[in-house]
Amino acid sequence: MKTEKSLRICEKGHRYYKSSDCQSCPTCDQENKPESGFLSKLSSPARNALVHEGIDTLQNLSEYTEKEILKIHGIGPASLPIMRASLEKEGLSFKK
Repeated sequence: MKTEKSLRICEKGHRYYKSSDCQSCPTCDQENKPESGFLSKLSSPARNALVHEGIDTLQNLSEYTEKEILKIHGIGPASLPIMRASLEKEGLSFKK
């Protein structure tokens, strides 16, 4: 069963179609994507979810368990290897 997509317009006037309740504008997400750091390696939904939770540094990320991170809406299992590798590169890890 296919969900109907509806036209939306963000605060900046970008027009886009979405079928979910997510209010994230794809154009704004692309414009706001960091050029470096671990957040730049993640998908827009995962990046937005972490930033919304106040997790914008690897030090912040290391204060959570993998299980806690996966409970955040927008984070999927495909994001964990990216986050794990970024943490390990800086000598950090997820909380045990």
